[in-house]
Amino acid sequence: MAKLTLSVDEAVVRRAKRYAAGRGTSVSDLVERYLDLLARPLRRDEMPPVLRLLHGAGKGVDAGAHRRHLERKYR
Repeated sequence: MAKLTLSVDEAVVRRAKRYAAGRGTSVSDLVERYLDLLARPLRRDEMPPVLRLLHGAGKGVDAGAHRRHLERKYR
């Protein structure tokens, strides 16, 4: 297991420790799980329901055309 040094506001650390203790885990475990979620793509069955509904909604949409539309709209 690798070690990681982070600089975090003291108040955030206190809240994180209380949160972790209330769930019977450690801040290290919370951070590891959070970083894992950020670093890997979610499988569809792991997504929250609202994200499952939106997943793929923009497929095939020309993002550049939408950006140009918004630029014209909000000039």
